[in-house]
Amino acid sequence: MKSALLNPVLNKEIRLRFRSVKSFIGIAFYLLILGVISLGFIGLTLSFDSMGTFQPDESRGMFLVIGMLQLALVIFITPGLTGGVISSERERQTLPILLTTAQSSGSIILSKLASSLSYLLLIVFASAPLYMIIFLYGGISPSSVLASFGLYAFTMLVIGSFGVLMSTLIRKTIIAVVTTYSIAFFITGGIAVITMMLLSFGYNFQSHGQDYIWPFLFASVNIPIMFFSLFEESIMVQLQEMAGFSFSPWIIFFIVYGTTIALSLTLAIRKLRPKIKTKAYPKA
Repeated sequence: MKSALLNPVLNKEIRLRFRSVKSFIGIAFYLLILGVISLGFIGLTLSFDSMGTFQPDESRGMFLVIGMLQLALVIFITPGLTGGVISSERERQTLPILLTTAQSSGSIILSKLASSLSYLLLIVFASAPLYMIIFLYGGISPSSVLASFGLYAFTMLVIGSFGVLMSTLIRKTIIAVVTTYSIAFFITGGIAVITMMLLSFGYNFQSHGQDYIWPFLFASVNIPIMFFSLFEESIMVQLQEMAGFSFSPWIIFFIVYGTTIALSLTLAIRKLRPKIKTKAYPKA
């Protein structure tokens, strides 16, 4: 445990990321933008309300807007933070030096991943005080807020594991980052589009009394849909009825992405160190 906390790779990466004043200026601007959006939402709602009141249902809508903005931030920034953690070391020709240290491959990969996600975690959790505005008007429970923050962190880990894997397998940083963005957009927007297309076919099966499982399965592995279902459970209930069973979609979600994280990081660890082929010479 002590060696993990004193990991030199992790300490160096975190110091480099949090040394710059620009990092904290970026957080301040992000919180300012979220605050303006929140107050603007309240102002617009009050201007269209004849009673001049802000109802709990409207507070719930404001939470969904802020929540989806934060989820979009996580999906958009994570590939850029993790897609070049190993390939950039290779391009700077510092990877061989890093590999000659006493740090294991697993320690290097996990340290790179943790340091890359630490800044994004700070941005997301720094916005927690803004949710106090929502609690003033009601409509959202603290458990829902905690569940949404947990999903943010899990999404970072999913996309981040893909980014570290691509950065390990692909030598060029720009290609690794673009590939990571492609994967991230597919598992978010791409699967959502496929789910909507399958849903249009599902109504035909449902009208004939037949079960149709595919929209439910694809929705269960789509991060934005599962985030939205935290607050509107009726969406997944409809898909469960169409599929013909009441199996929890969260079990599918965590099994699929938990396995994906484990496989991605394991493969990245195995591929980090190049295999050196030795040639056997005949004895004199």
